[in-house]
Amino acid sequence: MINISQFILNFFQRESTILALSRFGVFLCFIFLSLLAGRYTPTFVRIITQKFAPQQVASIYNNLIDPLRNLFRIAGSLILISLSLVWIQDYQSIYIFLSPIVDLAVIISLAWLSSRLFQQFIRAYGIELVRKFGREVDELLLVFETLANVIIGFIAVLAFAQSQQFNLVGLLTGLGIGGLAVAFAAQKTLEQLLGTIVLYLDRPFVPGEYIRLQKSGQIPEGLFGRIESIGIRSTKIRTAAKSTLFIIPNSILANLEIENITRGKKVMVLLYLDFLDILQEREQALVQQVIVESTNSLFGIDPGSTSITFLNHKDEEKSSRTRVTFFILGSSENSLQLRKRLLELANEKISRKLMNHGIEFKLQDPTIYVESPVTI
Repeated sequence: MINISQFILNFFQRESTILALSRFGVFLCFIFLSLLAGRYTPTFVRIITQKFAPQQVASIYNNLIDPLRNLFRIAGSLILISLSLVWIQDYQSIYIFLSPIVDLAVIISLAWLSSRLFQQFIRAYGIELVRKFGREVDELLLVFETLANVIIGFIAVLAFAQSQQFNLVGLLTGLGIGGLAVAFAAQKTLEQLLGTIVLYLDRPFVPGEYIRLQKSGQIPEGLFGRIESIGIRSTKIRTAAKSTLFIIPNSILANLEIENITRGKKVMVLLYLDFLDILQEREQALVQQVIVESTNSLFGIDPGSTSITFLNHKDEEKSSRTRVTFFILGSSENSLQLRKRLLELANEKISRKLMNHGIEFKLQDPTIYVESPVTI
């Protein structure tokens, strides 16, 4: 009798082991399929876009989806892997270990994808939308982009807290009530911390850049030097002449006029326009007028820097080339990218105007950008 009971017990234990192994096998298969299917996420998004906006599908895909296809693949794969966790839900120890990691990865990938999508939307369509409302395109777009990233990050934190059944709203409410008492007790420290947050968000300088501080009540003689580091309480600046180290509280820096010398750089742009016919003097004057009007009206173009040179080809073909050079100004990589996008729109505007006057040309690719950093 004992042997029969032992046999039955061993049989059920063996069956549960087989069931567990089969579930893990299915789980691993679904992970493999998730990685495989995730590679086709951009195609799936394109099909959905084509269903709801068949006329604009090519433009939307090329401007928004195609530049971010790798991010779409990562996000799609992680979402499918998250859905695959249902196969090991009965095994609590493993599920509890893997679930938060996968949830965090999914939320980070979706937040990063949303941020980049918004950035691409601003570059592709935001400029035209601003112009349709009769507004000039300026750095406000970049500020709006930063604000959107902060909102996306905040939503991502709330989403992860909610997925883990963590009452983040209640915690923030409790901290808000208790924070009032702390604010009165550590007002000076909080002022310095707020100055640090302002510097990190606005980023008027980063370590390694040269800045000049104007004369003020806190700095009577002014200051010119190189940023060594930005700490929680203060910023260290190495002076250029004496090589001494100035340590200035961030709360003071946040209220000073700062001249960033390193970012005072220009980028020279070289455009080559190949015309199908040799241009006469009247046509050259028209081309020059159209180019100057289109470039000087752009935000971020160095006024008066546009130079136009007409070069006639010496071959047997009746054609001519025009070289256009000018400088664009930018304080950061994002602002330079914005100006380059504005330049692309200006090229389209130039093309339309000249075509209306019966002048055909081909714009040589790629456009040449030459950085011209400031000499310190």
